[in-house]
Amino acid sequence: RVLFRSPSPELLERDPYNRLLARQSRRRLDAEMIRDNALALSGLLVDTIGGPSVRPYQPAGYYAHLNFPKRVYTADSGDAQHRRGLYTHRQRTFPHPSLMAFDAPSRQECTAERSKSDTPTQALALLNDPTYVEAAQAFAARIISEGGDGPGDRITWAYRHALSRDPEAEEALIIQTLYDKQLDAYDAGQAVSAAQDGVIVPATPDGTEPAEFAAWTSVGRVMLNLHEGITLY
Repeated sequence: RVLFRSPSPELLERDPYNRLLARQSRRRLDAEMIRDNALALSGLLVDTIGGPSVRPYQPAGYYAHLNFPKRVYTADSGDAQHRRGLYTHRQRTFPHPSLMAFDAPSRQECTAERSKSDTPTQALALLNDPTYVEAAQAFAARIISEGGDGPGDRITWAYRHALSRDPEAEEALIIQTLYDKQLDAYDAGQAVSAAQDGVIVPATPDGTEPAEFAAWTSVGRVMLNLHEGITLY
């Protein structure tokens, strides 16, 4: 990702409306790239170029009202599940719901410029869509295996990998508190399972307790949900 520093107070005072084009405006990633970014962070992204359309996870019954003929959607498995969003199968009047949540056009007509909204539905998609749950689990496995020994080092690694910066002290404390709370809950007997049926749960890293892996998965879900993670600054 390309990162831009926030404008200085002096620059904001001199050019408050950016008429001199002295700074870059914030811009959210396009719908397809948001999914690609999550898969890339998790290490799941398959970047093979070309080939037929693929079918990511999609809510059951989404095509229930399509007729002539009736359509049944079956999600792909293996590498096809993790192809880039560019290759996602689309019905003209029923685009993939995750893409719709992030303002992808329906392709029923030419779109000169995509709209950019900011809605609660987007946060829910990043937290609960099976694609992002699976990505968070794979990201958690990377945090454990590549992030170092202790929670502090792993939180720093996660921030550097996901946001290209170190966490602020307050941010690190929030994530540490989240991790501790989730670990306590799972140690107390809370079920450790995927949030949705059909999500592929990666193998728990060697030497890692299931409760610890589940706690880091919760951290991964939060990291993938951060506004900064889907925005160019």
